[in-house]
Amino acid sequence: MQNEYYVREEKIIEKTEIEKEIELIRTIIKTREELKVANRNFEYAQEGLVDYYTYQIKANQAKLDYLIKLAKQKGLEVDMINDIKYTLWDEGEEAV
Repeated sequence: MQNEYYVREEKIIEKTEIEKEIELIRTIIKTREELKVANRNFEYAQEGLVDYYTYQIKANQAKLDYLIKLAKQKGLEVDMINDIKYTLWDEGEEAV
């Protein structure tokens, strides 16, 4: 048997608190959009896809509820202005 050498992974740099908050807000925005898409698709779903979109709606709603609970615990608020700012920032554009 050959000796197996394990490469020690480098320590992942911890994110700052602001980076964590920004990531949480982006995740909330993304999940909210995924929920909207699932709701729209559910409206036009036929036969076998009804169950699929029902599951997606329930899963996204549970995830969104959890993320909003985390945001409230951290004292974060997401309004339409910040929503646009974080969405633009996520797309690599410069937010004003």
